Amino acid sequence: MGIQLHGRGLILSLIFLLLKLSRAEIPLSVQQVPTITKQSYVQVAFPFDEYFQIECEAKGNPEPKFSWTKDDKHFDLSDPRIIMSNNSGTFKIPNEGHISHFQGKYRCFASNRLGTAISEEIEFIVPGVPKFPKEKIEPLDVEEGDSIVLPCNPPKGLPPLHIYWMNIELEHIEQDERVYMSQKGDLYFANVEEKDSRNDYCCFAAFPKLRTIVQKMPMKLTVNSLKHANDSSSSTEISSKANSIKQRKPKLLLPPAQSGSSTTMTVLKGETLLLECFAEGLPTPQVEWSKPGSELPKGREIKENYGKTLKIENISYHDKGNYRCTASNLLGKASHDFHITVQEPPRWKKKPQSAVYSTGSSGILLCEAEGEPQPTIKWRVNGFPIENHPFPGDVMFPREISFTNLQPNHTAVYQCEASNIHGTILASANIDVIDVVPLIKTKNEENYATVLGYSAFLHCEYFASPKATVIWEVADEAHPLEGSRYCTHENGTLEIYRTTEEDAGSYSCWVDNAMGKAVITANLDIRNATKLKVSPKNPRIPKSHMLELYCESQCDSHLKHTLKLSWSKDGETFEVNGTEDGRIVIDGANLTISNISVEDQGIYSCSAQTALDSISEKTQVTVLGVPDPPGTLILSERQNRSVRLSWEAGDDHNSNISEYIIEFEGNREEPGKWQELTRIPGEETEAVLSLAPYVRYQFRVIAINEVGKSHPSQPSDHHETPPAAPDKNPQNIRVQASQPKEMIIKWEPLKSMEQNGPGLEYRVSWKPQGAPEEWEEETVTNHTLRVMTPTVYAPYDVQVQAINQLGSGPEPQSVTLYSGEDYPSTAPVIYGVDVMNSTLVKVTWSTVPKETVHGLLRGYQINWWKTKSLLDGRTHPKEVNILRFSGQRNSGMVPSLDAFSEYHLTVLAYNSKGAGPESEPYIFQTPEGVPEQPSFLKVIKVDKDTATLSWGLPKKLNGNLTGYLLQYQIINDTYEIGELNEINVTTPSKSSWHLSNLNATTKYKFYLKACTSKGCGKPISEESATLGEGKYAGLYDDISTQGWFIGLMCAIALLTLILLTICFVKRNKGGKYSVKEKEDLHPDPEIQSTKDETFGEYSDSDEKPLKGSLRSLNRNMQPTESADSLVEYGEGDHSIFNEDGSFIGAYTGTKEKGSVESNGSSTATFPLRA
Repeated sequence: MGIQLHGRGLILSLIFLLLKLSRAEIPLSVQQVPTITKQSYVQVAFPFDEYFQIECEAKGNPEPKFSWTKDDKHFDLSDPRIIMSNNSGTFKIPNEGHISHFQGKYRCFASNRLGTAISEEIEFIVPGVPKFPKEKIEPLDVEEGDSIVLPCNPPKGLPPLHIYWMNIELEHIEQDERVYMSQKGDLYFANVEEKDSRNDYCCFAAFPKLRTIVQKMPMKLTVNSLKHANDSSSSTEISSKANSIKQRKPKLLLPPAQSGSSTTMTVLKGETLLLECFAEGLPTPQVEWSKPGSELPKGREIKENYGKTLKIENISYHDKGNYRCTASNLLGKASHDFHITVQEPPRWKKKPQSAVYSTGSSGILLCEAEGEPQPTIKWRVNGFPIENHPFPGDVMFPREISFTNLQPNHTAVYQCEASNIHGTILASANIDVIDVVPLIKTKNEENYATVLGYSAFLHCEYFASPKATVIWEVADEAHPLEGSRYCTHENGTLEIYRTTEEDAGSYSCWVDNAMGKAVITANLDIRNATKLKVSPKNPRIPKSHMLELYCESQCDSHLKHTLKLSWSKDGETFEVNGTEDGRIVIDGANLTISNISVEDQGIYSCSAQTALDSISEKTQVTVLGVPDPPGTLILSERQNRSVRLSWEAGDDHNSNISEYIIEFEGNREEPGKWQELTRIPGEETEAVLSLAPYVRYQFRVIAINEVGKSHPSQPSDHHETPPAAPDKNPQNIRVQASQPKEMIIKWEPLKSMEQNGPGLEYRVSWKPQGAPEEWEEETVTNHTLRVMTPTVYAPYDVQVQAINQLGSGPEPQSVTLYSGEDYPSTAPVIYGVDVMNSTLVKVTWSTVPKETVHGLLRGYQINWWKTKSLLDGRTHPKEVNILRFSGQRNSGMVPSLDAFSEYHLTVLAYNSKGAGPESEPYIFQTPEGVPEQPSFLKVIKVDKDTATLSWGLPKKLNGNLTGYLLQYQIINDTYEIGELNEINVTTPSKSSWHLSNLNATTKYKFYLKACTSKGCGKPISEESATLGEGKYAGLYDDISTQGWFIGLMCAIALLTLILLTICFVKRNKGGKYSVKEKEDLHPDPEIQSTKDETFGEYSDSDEKPLKGSLRSLNRNMQPTESADSLVEYGEGDHSIFNEDGSFIGAYTGTKEKGSVESNGSSTATFPLRA
């Protein structure tokens, strides 16, 4: 067992209390007097219970025997109507209709040869079934204004009793100052009114414990109105009579008149005092309460039922005395005094305590009780008056018994009984005189464990008489433990403070008294303390973000299975899995809070609890938020160009304010738009603001911290600055000219905040640069001015000054602007064109004189166009290409020309206005180049060792074609490639080639380049494979073994068989198959010869195309070298089948040629016969 050091004081206090109580515990193996361990007190026989159990259990050695008394007379336990329990005095009374016979007060006696123990009194209550008596209730007839009492007289029954007055519809009779129900249940009327008439006044009595409500017979009350009392009397006489007779001063009905002017009441301490007072009269009397000579208990008195009852709860002796109720109306008063005395049932001041003594020792039993009246004390021994069994040498007083030279025959049960008129209480004390060798109750070889640095407790609970001494030793060592770290408690427990690893081991507990000694061994293990680390430490989390805390724990391996982690905030523990809404999630050592708010700020603790220790680690979570808006903006020190603004900082929500943004509103052109004026460091709360003239300012402040910006503050008061002359002139003065000799002067206008006053205008001045002439000027209100000049592209000095009604702006600075440009008037001269290669030339030209540019020279432009091709001599339509070279230069490169062509070329100058005249055209020719790659390359026929290739001409020959370079090599789908073989095709017109001596079943890659005298161009490539040796060599072995391919072939065979069967059946039925008929009329030699051909074979000598569809596994087969296309023959229809699925050839009667184009796949092709 391990105890935390910081909680040791509290825990030791609890331990000492337990030890003191347990020291009197005598093991049952030792002879002892009986002790009552369990008993009933008040037992109520509810009619709905199956049986009623009256309990009495006791312990002792020898085992006690039980007997009972009922109403102080012997109770026969052999009564067949009761059921006894084994080994105890408890018995059951079945609910079989004879319960009332057992009602009474019982006591249980548990006896053995050493003494007798007595239980406290047990009352068995058998409540009767409450009923109102059957009676005939006469109707009540009263006049208006009279008082009346409707009696209830509820039947007796098991408390509590609740009384209600209702009508036959179970609606409560309304009570007020005039109508009141007394504590006994009677219904009082101070004065009746006509509306009180009804024939269904019912009194209901409810007994909750019995689950019973009973009803009294309805009562009829008739109230006669005075206006009908004497029909012959006038209304004036009736009213006068009512005023004189019915109006009356109060008269008390509660307490009743027979009790006199005062009543004496006794209330038990701690109970509730309830006084009631009700008076009849007209007008309805009002009731007031007082305590003559004192005041009502302040704050404890409760007035209910419109002041008719006074209730004081938890009454004390200070509340005794006189209480007075006074009922009053306009005609008088009536009062009654209540003399209250406070008494109390007996209660213990000192109870006799059980004790164990050795022979020859002395002792004392004390018994004191308090109550009002003072209780009387009676002593009993084993249930009999002590006077009948005196012991020599004992001294007896009413409140104590002293023992000297105790002997074994003193062993007995002593009972002390305290009584007064309000009750009796009983206390028992066992006196056991025993001499015995110490008995150690703690098990031998018990294993204990504690955490390093904590206290360890090794138990050695024992019983000994006479008194024994306890000595702890390290096992196998003969000397007791000594030192400030060891403490042996009264019950024998050894405590070792601040344990170390060296404290682990075995310890012996020796208990020794005059009768002998006993020993046990205890084993102690020292465990490592549990450690925690919560991360992050003291995090600062912005509002609405996610908080993630992790609790890293380390504990002793022996304690891991008992380790439990929990999370708490500010001392309140979270639920195991977090919150139902999922915002707070706890997953073992992880705590996650989504959408964190200010309410989540606080101290979070991770607590670890093991079987031996507990520890907590805390972290302070700070939730950061944007600042609250600054407040209380005040303007002071108002000047024409400045003002002082001060404010109060808002809550920074745990993140220091880094700066303030001061914004203003006052722009006349954009009213309501706020603009930033300046920024102030966060530690400042005032600033002197520089202002512009002629603005009606209003300010607001925004606070900024690391989380973000606050909402803007409330705006300040307005501050208006007076107008002034402009402080600045326009900027970005520039010229825009669209015509020669024209200057359109433009500038950036002053913003509204820069105008400083009303009537803003601009004074524009200009003169030729360097001329002694006077400035010309013009004043405008917009920001542009058009000026005509005598010369083209001449420099001018220009000034723009801002002015308003209060004056001019500062002296303006001059800028140089030029008048409008015109087109260049001369063309460059082309010096020459140098051919760099077949597609690139270099052009050189002369520059144009500056005076003929008529503006700022931007560069030169080259125009060129192709006139004809030198290959076929065909002329080209003129398509001009343009290329510009910026800046002052005299050469440029012209790319992307067509080889072996003739071109014309011109050069011209250009400025901002545009381009000038072109130079004389210069004619040049480009040389031959290498051709582009052939337009296509296809493998149109393959065999086991041959392949036939076909190709198309390049789109651009770029010269006279001299032939082709054909290359090929083995690839076979591996990383290794074969040797590259070359064949020069020297006939330019040839478009196919037949290769032989190839390897069978081998994949090849073919390359083809077109060539001119300048060389060969880029290659085009194609891949294909030769065939194998067998009949079905056209199919790859790896494909032919695939399940899907075998299934496909089987499906085709089955479909063919079905079609043939259908055709055969139809023919046998006498019908003609149309296609067959046409085939008979026009026999096709190919069809006739199919029986001699084999699947996959092809004859070079057969130049007719295969009928039907030529297919490969992946693409359409290309036409063979000997097959002509439909286009070459002028055929326009490439279809092989009609819509009805029959062969076209079956109807034409002519021999057709077919062409199937490649889809560009690089896989091998295999011709199949249809």
